[in-house]
Amino acid sequence: MKLTKPRLALICGILCISIFPILVKLKLTPGLISAFYRMFFAVTLLLPYVLLSKNFKLPTLKFTLLAALCGILFASDVAVWNIAIQDSSATQASLLTNLSPVWVGIGSFLFLKSKPATNFWIGTLVSLFGMVTLVGFAFFVELNFNQAFLFAVLSGILYSIYLLISKNVLSKVDVLSFMTISLFASSIYLGILSYLLNEPFTGFSDTGWFILILQAVICQLCAWLSVSYATQHMRATRVSLSLLSQAVITSILAWLFLEEKITLQMVIGGIILLFGIRITFYDKTISLKKLSSKTD
Repeated sequence: MKLTKPRLALICGILCISIFPILVKLKLTPGLISAFYRMFFAVTLLLPYVLLSKNFKLPTLKFTLLAALCGILFASDVAVWNIAIQDSSATQASLLTNLSPVWVGIGSFLFLKSKPATNFWIGTLVSLFGMVTLVGFAFFVELNFNQAFLFAVLSGILYSIYLLISKNVLSKVDVLSFMTISLFASSIYLGILSYLLNEPFTGFSDTGWFILILQAVICQLCAWLSVSYATQHMRATRVSLSLLSQAVITSILAWLFLEEKITLQMVIGGIILLFGIRITFYDKTISLKKLSSKTD
C-alpha cells in the first residue's frame, strides 16, 4: 500500500485522536465543558495564524453556513461522547461511537454520487468483527441501555453526518478556512450550551487546565487538520473506517498509562480490525461471486 500524503495525514490524525479517550477518562473536568475548551483553545490558537499568514479565505455564504453546521455537529459529537465515556466504560463508549462507518456507508449510498465499493462493506464487516473480538463477546450481553449508551450511539451518528457534509464542503473550501469557521461555530455553540446548563468555566486544577490545552492542540488542531486533509483527498467511507484503528492504539495507551490489561483476545481482535481496514485500501474490487465459485 503506497503511503501518499493523504494517507500519512490520516495516520497522523488517528494517532492524535487515540490520546483523547485517555485524557477524558482522567475526569479532571466535566465532559461538556471539556468539549467547549477543546474547541475554544483550538480556535484561539488557529485564528491568529490564519489571519497573519493570510491563509483564511471566506467562502460563499452557502459553504460558510455548511462549515458552521459541521462545527455544530462535531461539537455535539465530542460533547455527547465525553459524557458517554465518563458515565460508562471507555470501552462501551468507544465501541458504539465507532459504529459510525456503518452510518457513513449508508449515508454515502443514499446521498453521495460515489457509492461505497464492495471492498468497503467487506472491510466494515471484518473490522466490526475485530472490534467485537477486541472488547469481548460477553460485553454485549452486559450492555446497559442507559443514557450513556444512547449518547455513545448518538455520537457515532453525529460524526457520520459531519463527515459526509464536510466531504462536500472541503471540495470547495481549503482545510484551514474550513477548520477556522467550524471551530468558531463549535466554540460559540458549546459556550452557550455550557452557560445554559450551568457548567463551571473555572475552578480546575493546573493539571486540568494542562489537559484541556493538550486536547485542543493534539486532539483537535493536529488531529483534525490531518483528518480534514485526508477527507479532502480520500473517500469519506475509507476515512471513517480507518478511524476504527484508534481503538487499538487507545488500548495500548490505556495499558501503558492507565495500567489496563491487554489480553491475547484483544491482540487478535486488533489484528482482525486492522485487516478489515486494509481490505478497504485494496485497489482491486473483491468479487463475492468469484470467491464463492472458488469455494465450490
